[in-house]
Amino acid sequence: MLRKTKIVCTIGPATDTEEAIEQLFEAGMNVSRHNFSHGSHESHRETMERVRRVADRTNRNYAILLDTKGPEIRTRDFAAGRVLLKEGTEVTVVAGADFPGDEHRFAVTYQDLGKVLAPGNHILLNDGLVDLEVLSIDGNEVRTLVRNTGEVSNRKSANLPGVITNLPALTKQDREDLAFGVAMGVDFVAASFIRKAEDVLMIRKVLHELGGSAIHIYSKIENQEGVDNVEEIIKYSDGIMVARGDMGVEIPLEQVPMIQKRIIRLCNAAGKPVITATQMLDSMVRNPRPTRAEVSDVANAIMDGSDAVMLSGETASGAWPIQAVQTMAHIALETEARMDYGPLLQSHLAHQNQTVQSAISAAVCTTANQLEAKAIITGTQSGSTARNIAKFKPKATIIAVTPCEKVARRLSVNWGVYPVVSETFQSTDELIEKTTRAAKEKGFVVDGDLVVISAGIPTSYVGSTNMMKIQLIGDVLVEGKSLEQTEQQVSGIAIMARSPQEAEDRIEGGDIMVVDRLTKEYLKSLHEVSGVVVEAQQVDPDVAVEALKMDLPIVYAAKDAMMRLKEGTMVTVDGKRGLVLSGKAAMRS
Repeated sequence: MLRKTKIVCTIGPATDTEEAIEQLFEAGMNVSRHNFSHGSHESHRETMERVRRVADRTNRNYAILLDTKGPEIRTRDFAAGRVLLKEGTEVTVVAGADFPGDEHRFAVTYQDLGKVLAPGNHILLNDGLVDLEVLSIDGNEVRTLVRNTGEVSNRKSANLPGVITNLPALTKQDREDLAFGVAMGVDFVAASFIRKAEDVLMIRKVLHELGGSAIHIYSKIENQEGVDNVEEIIKYSDGIMVARGDMGVEIPLEQVPMIQKRIIRLCNAAGKPVITATQMLDSMVRNPRPTRAEVSDVANAIMDGSDAVMLSGETASGAWPIQAVQTMAHIALETEARMDYGPLLQSHLAHQNQTVQSAISAAVCTTANQLEAKAIITGTQSGSTARNIAKFKPKATIIAVTPCEKVARRLSVNWGVYPVVSETFQSTDELIEKTTRAAKEKGFVVDGDLVVISAGIPTSYVGSTNMMKIQLIGDVLVEGKSLEQTEQQVSGIAIMARSPQEAEDRIEGGDIMVVDRLTKEYLKSLHEVSGVVVEAQQVDPDVAVEALKMDLPIVYAAKDAMMRLKEGTMVTVDGKRGLVLSGKAAMRS
């Protein structure tokens, strides 16, 4: 079973070698994340080039995500490098200044701190480990009370929970990082601290000016203002990242689980991919096994509807980075195997858009679920066909065949989608032939698999999904009926038996016996064959009962089978669908 939930891995000191990156890919990484809160452009360039070299050498699909530093508030330096702030003492925080601080007075980078705060507000330092309550404000000086003892060092984070700030959506550093990302050909930008839709539009405008219009923007929701405006943010974003780290500092921790579920639900309804991130397997930074709570966290994020789950410190600086990815992949596979895809599909159908593209995609998923298709194969120029199908989260794997390598990479985060780069297709027949061949060559489907094909006609039009076709992989030689309780698929050499005696004389173990009528006289031979093809419209009831006991696949009502099938050739009997195919089909478990 192919894993549907995608895994985003942060590359850092623990994994910044080609050997480690290859191991991450083997363990299950789909997208590499590069955190621009740390490192230089040169170090990120080297890391991205390593990812590309490994992916090209191992023939893997991949995508690169640039995570911006974003607008943030940090402490300035302290005279001693760090201070211990003691509970019950007062400390003055000075806005926009820069001087060596101490336990009585220190500076922060945000110029307008005094303008946005009010008595009773809180300043949380060092990822929330130290809580300062605002007592009074005098210009750019904020007098605070230390609510708990804790250490703060140079350049630590300062969060203002529940406070609306006027920080810019993009800093000068962010603009330089985006220009670098465009030059490097990154696939995604994870935009930090998005507060409103205008922030997304500003980033999109900058990317357009830099020549990066095709880069997908994943807005990170990590503060109260972002949560309040999340529906508008989703509308203008290509996807969303539920960034629970800063969210858990800015917003009361007990509210985060329900906010996470709501954001995932809204993204699913809008058909936008959603990545759940931060501390998913945090204990594996230090330990080789996760906690039970972490396993439940990952599984619940998947069951809630996450398209992807993300590892941060676990793979960037942890002691067990490869094991963390393997663990996440195993949790995802186990969770997906136990999901009930019928009700899941129905819940997504309730939110579909009233468009031809959405209606066809919904029909494709419904048909694939009902027929238990092995895969949904889409031919897509822009990726929109695959994305529209993925939003319904069908049980079948989605094989997205595209002539564009960039499109393939940008599908790496979509739930259940496995991109394949193929030749261009000019006609419907060519599309069907090339997409099924590409899926077969990659090993996603085998002869005898039932697939549902979807695409847009004409093939050159973007976003024109309007075609669905049900197809069996491989050459069907004969169609008939099957005994309902026998669903085996077997392969063997076709032997024509014109009488029971001829069957006994010629049949060898594992052959496929082909007869015009199957009567009780053939019972002895049934124990030698792996399958039977019968031209007659009925099978003797006694023979049928015996075949069912043996779990022997029989295809009957196979018109002209003795003429169409060639003596001595390898054929496959599909006992579930009542078909005989040419050659030996790979067996599915």
